[in-house]
Parts: sequence; structure tokens; C-alpha cells
Amino acid sequence: MKKIFYVLFIISLVSCCKGKNDGTNTEKKDSIVVDSNNINLSILIDLSDRIDPKTNPNPTMEYYLRDVEYIKAIEKGFINHIKSKKIITYDDQMQVFFNPEPSDPKINDFTKELKVSFNKDIPRRYFDSVDKKYAELPLNIYQSAIKDGKFVGSDIWEFFKNKVNDYCIKQDKRNILFILTDGYMYHENTKFAEGSKTSYLTTKLIKANNLTSSDFKNTIEKKGYGFVKANENLSNLEVIILGINPEKGNPFEEAVIKEYWENMFKEMKIKKYQIKSADLPSNLEPIILKTISGK
Repeated sequence: MKKIFYVLFIISLVSCCKGKNDGTNTEKKDSIVVDSNNINLSILIDLSDRIDPKTNPNPTMEYYLRDVEYIKAIEKGFINHIKSKKIITYDDQMQVFFNPEPSDPKINDFTKELKVSFNKDIPRRYFDSVDKKYAELPLNIYQSAIKDGKFVGSDIWEFFKNKVNDYCIKQDKRNILFILTDGYMYHENTKFAEGSKTSYLTTKLIKANNLTSSDFKNTIEKKGYGFVKANENLSNLEVIILGINPEKGNPFEEAVIKEYWENMFKEMKIKKYQIKSADLPSNLEPIILKTISGK
């Protein structure tokens, strides 16, 4: 009897030790659960001279006015998404960014007004106030920037390098970034090259790299042209470019611009992206609404 008891005791002791050592009793660490129904939506606006009606006029509809309508469509899609949810599940936000910040303090004040958040405690009238802000303030921003006339460029590369993670990504939400730009990338503070890669893209560079014929893709691949990688992993960010507007003279310019952006997105592990030309807002609105709805 004593022998049986002794054997059972040894087996029990070994089992306990094994459980402790092999990690079977170790509690799993809490992991962040992403709720794709909660949206964190950001808009990055390129306030370079692309918006100047004197430098880049368009008799059909000025480019800055197209931007304004794009923003209204984005806000419409965001609000539609909120209203499709149960109030108790509201946990969404939207904001506007510039890089660098405009020198006009009024524009920065407008930006603060355009940062909006929804939760289950917001009053119903908050919807109307958001609609009003996005109907008026974006136009004020563009008019102020054009009047100021100090177009210093848009440092989109630096935004991806140093700011996008902090500004545009919430680990528990679906993150969407709209970028309103003509597709060119340039700022004097971050203009540099690493081998055949650059932090900028201009029509002058496209010509210098001989990307003016139908075999531009082969040239890009062979020469290794493209943007310097700005970020290692943005797999939890969706990006939509609106407003690609190539300079005239090179029939392949727009395709080259899109190729540069696509390759950069792939390098940064961005899985969902769209690159759209500066089309009329009425044509792009359905695409914007569908993108935000995720349907």
C-alpha cells in the first residue's frame, strides 16, 4: 500500500513540474482586437502650388475646388458609416493634416475644428455641427493658402517617415488615409538620394531618368528607380490618393507617377491602396463612398 502511495505521489509531482515548465499553465497575454467597424480616418492635404489657380489653372473646375468637394465626399462617407452603426458602438474619428504646417495660424485653427470624434455619448446635433464645419472650413483653408501665396511644397515623404504611425494609426481601429496631391513629391528640407532612390519626384527627375517612353517600367526595374523607403510596415493602413495631375508633354508621366507610388506602398507593406487622377468630384464621389463603407 505504501509503495502504491509513493508511486502516485511521484507521478503527481512530475505532472505538476511539467505543467509549470512547458508553459501550459502560463496565461496568454492580452492582444489588441481590431474592430474594423470603428474607423480612424485621416486626410493629408498637399498645399503646394498645385492648388494655385494662377500656376495651374483649369477652366472646367479649379483644382483646389475639386479638393474641397473631395473632402466633402469623404466627410459624407464617414458620416454615412457612423449612422449605419448602433449608437452604443460609436468609436470613430476623423482629422486633417498638413506637412509642413502652414504659416498662417488661421489654417491651423481650422484644422483643430476639423478634428472630430464620435462616441456613444455625443448629442444628435453633433452631426449637424460636423456637416457645417466640413461644408465651410476646407474652402477657407484653401482660400487662405492661395491668398498667402507661400507655397513651400508638401513633405509627404517625411510624413510617412516620422508622423504617419503616430497621427494616422490606431491599433484597435480600421485606419484610412486620404492624400490629396498631384502625385509629385518635393520639399527642400528632405530632398536627398540614396543610390538610384530619391525622397522626391518631380517632372524634371522623370525626364532626367528617361522615363518618357512606353518601356518606363523596365527602366525603373533595371535602374532601381523609386522612392527611398520611408516606413517599414504600414500593413494596418489603407491609403487613397486623390488628385494625380501630371504635367503635360510626356504621355507616360501619369503612369510613371503611379508606378512610383505603387512601388512605395508595396515596400511599406500597404495592402489596400488606390491612386486616382484629378477627376471631377462627381465621378470620384461614388468611389470615395464605397471605399469608406468597405462594401
